[in-house]
Amino acid sequence: MLAAMRGNRTARPVSAEQAAELVKSGDWVDYGFGLAQPDRFDRALGARALELSRVKIRSALTVRPRAVLDADPEGEHFLWFNWHFSAYDRKQHDAGRCNYIPMNFGEAPGYYRRFIDPVDVVCIKTAPMDEQGFFNLGCSTTYLRAMTERAQIIIVEACRAMPRVPGPDNALHSSEVDFVIDGGTDPLPAISAAPISPVERQVARLIAAEIADGACLQVGIGGMPNAVCSLLRDANVRDLGIHTEMLVDGIVDLIEAGIVTNSRKRQDPGMTVFSFALGTERLYRSIDGNPNVRACPVDYTNLPDNIARNDQVVSINNTTQIDLQGQAASESCGSRHVSGTGGQLQFVRGAYASAGGKSFICLSSTYEKRGVRQSRVVATLTPGNIVTTPRTDTMYVVTEYGIVNLKGRSVAERATALISLAHPDFREELAREARTNNLIPKGYA
Repeated sequence: MLAAMRGNRTARPVSAEQAAELVKSGDWVDYGFGLAQPDRFDRALGARALELSRVKIRSALTVRPRAVLDADPEGEHFLWFNWHFSAYDRKQHDAGRCNYIPMNFGEAPGYYRRFIDPVDVVCIKTAPMDEQGFFNLGCSTTYLRAMTERAQIIIVEACRAMPRVPGPDNALHSSEVDFVIDGGTDPLPAISAAPISPVERQVARLIAAEIADGACLQVGIGGMPNAVCSLLRDANVRDLGIHTEMLVDGIVDLIEAGIVTNSRKRQDPGMTVFSFALGTERLYRSIDGNPNVRACPVDYTNLPDNIARNDQVVSINNTTQIDLQGQAASESCGSRHVSGTGGQLQFVRGAYASAGGKSFICLSSTYEKRGVRQSRVVATLTPGNIVTTPRTDTMYVVTEYGIVNLKGRSVAERATALISLAHPDFREELAREARTNNLIPKGYA
């Protein structure tokens, strides 16, 4: 089987067990992103755990438990590396089984092409080969083509549940593939949005009021961005466009309601543009063969210059903590890594550069930790917290207590504005800390 190397690819059918036999101790293996991670290959590779050592597996946003990790609880055989954590990846990291790779999401294809050594084996889940010989990448365009360019051996796990999604670079031809595993008809993981809380609804209401007809939306992961979609269904707003990294069910709702038409977009008019989709079966079926959607590599969707080509870009993203100068820490809790940089900073910058654009960083004012309520608006960030959006980039900040724009504001003005967004129980303490740390000078009213 090793005869089918780069320049002589034949897309030869193999079993998952035969494909897993290609992996050697010390190899780099790439599983790809999200729904593109293979399942049958993963189980077959996990079954070989005792035969292998120090196999390094790179992935992102894992949506199902991985057999390679279940088969190797001590991490003696497989090392798990990750570009962006899901809840599953976070648990693995907490257990010392996963290592984060810092990344601006839109730069991922460039990382593979410029900085990452050749990958020994790539295995990704795709749609089955079509009549023209193409394996569609489906819901996870992201950086997968760049990843395969660096691969010595390319394996696809062809799954009949994977939708075929239109896009300019969203498929691999059979001449670019070495081996094909029959992925069967197992359904894709379905991720349903959690019920919207009263706090999320109030934050969403404040953001929705800032969205005008013809705006072009980017919606990030989390309850608050999804709540905005829910409120926009009932708002008097028209002709919205979509240029986002992640496509979610809430955006499908807006399309079906006729609120998203993409008619006013300067770039890709008429098209809903995204780089990956994650949600329910309804979402996956809605994009299958849909000529009005376009799945693009993440260096197209996320680079600020591309984002800014549309007018009135509205970027909506969550954070977990913000300090009184406007630094947003969105990916860690102290030294504990919880998610990833993703595309937040790139969309913040792209929205700012867009004519009439707005970026929103949203958060609840408080959270509970071990039964104690704590403020997400803080005088100084928790030690070890990673700054995702620097103070110089932060524009609108929103909690359930209001919305402020930090652009052009002095440090004292920022601190005063952000204190007004904190829960009332914490405002006095925050004001005292701001004056003690000279964020608000003595003479400042």
